[in-house]
Amino acid sequence: MTTKSIQLNVDGEMHAMVADPDMPLLYALRDDLGLRNPRFGCGLAQCGACTVHIDGQPVRSCVTPVDSVGNGKIVTLKGLGGGNGKVHKIQEAFIEEQVPQCGYCLNGWLMTAATFLETNPNPSDADIREALTGLKCRCGTHYSILRAVKRAAQA
Repeated sequence: MTTKSIQLNVDGEMHAMVADPDMPLLYALRDDLGLRNPRFGCGLAQCGACTVHIDGQPVRSCVTPVDSVGNGKIVTLKGLGGGNGKVHKIQEAFIEEQVPQCGYCLNGWLMTAATFLETNPNPSDADIREALTGLKCRCGTHYSILRAVKRAAQA
């Protein structure tokens, strides 16, 4: 295994580590930096539990090599509201709609919805469903999630 020194900008803070450049970003965030927001779900970029933002775009961190991030700015659910305990309007809407059940998948839904609402601030129900296609929730909170995204759009 080849290792190299890697710098990551995560939630506005720089972190240095020595890692295999092909290691998934998810492992660096969870194992090396101790973050618990992105979750391991499928390991195949199919469920969305591992989603983070890199330079404002949602990325499945379970299949993103840590070395490919380069100078990109990574935002996790912890930093979504801008830090200092602030919450993003999508997080607030999920709370107001009482979306969480087990909560395991919420990271992917929140991170994907936040980016979607930046590009489409007044979405139709069909727009919301299309934007969230591919995300998985085994608890069946899909209708609550759709209501929360709509609420955040109207906020």
